[in-house]
Amino acid sequence: MYQTVLFDFDGTVFDTIEGITKSVQYALRKHGIEAELDDLRCFAGPPLVDMFMERYGFSRAEGERATEEFRERYQPIGLYECRVFPGIRELLERLRAAGLRVGLATSKPEHLARHLLEREGLLDHFDVLCGTHGDGNDAKWQVVERAMEALQARRESTVLIGDTKWDVAGAHRCGIPCVGVGYGYAAPGELAEAGVDATAADLEELARLLLA
Repeated sequence: MYQTVLFDFDGTVFDTIEGITKSVQYALRKHGIEAELDDLRCFAGPPLVDMFMERYGFSRAEGERATEEFRERYQPIGLYECRVFPGIRELLERLRAAGLRVGLATSKPEHLARHLLEREGLLDHFDVLCGTHGDGNDAKWQVVERAMEALQARRESTVLIGDTKWDVAGAHRCGIPCVGVGYGYAAPGELAEAGVDATAADLEELARLLLA
């Protein structure tokens, strides 16, 4: 059914929640805001400036400053507080063995996603990697579109695998479905409310959906 499968990064391929939430907490403290780590899970995945604005009412300028403060901790420390979700490597190998094209479309700065994939020996499991550039605040649909263009993917046979409402919205704006993974960072009911096309509780169920 599918010929091209695009993956989100945070909460879908890599478990990055520890490094992200601790770095957001670090940035918020510079603004006099104390927050529990569990309350900051929503920052894993979407553009950070948008989340600082949405969650804490920051202006765009304040959100951009907080994002820079986030990076003070994240790039030397938080980036490495992560792991590949168990079973991802095997799933990617199965998809490619079945002849599917596999891409990564992430709101994470592209050079950081590339670095982590190289570090884990996963970079060559993807046919294309598209992330954000510059200020790291590209919308999800923009990186999805770039990945599709790079792969010359047809909308009717392409799917995005993600874990939050941002992935659902990005996929739908690009005219493709989104399969949500149940092990990611979405709040209860978030994916359904966003109109996700299907959900997979775990990677085995995801494999069945993609290879049907």
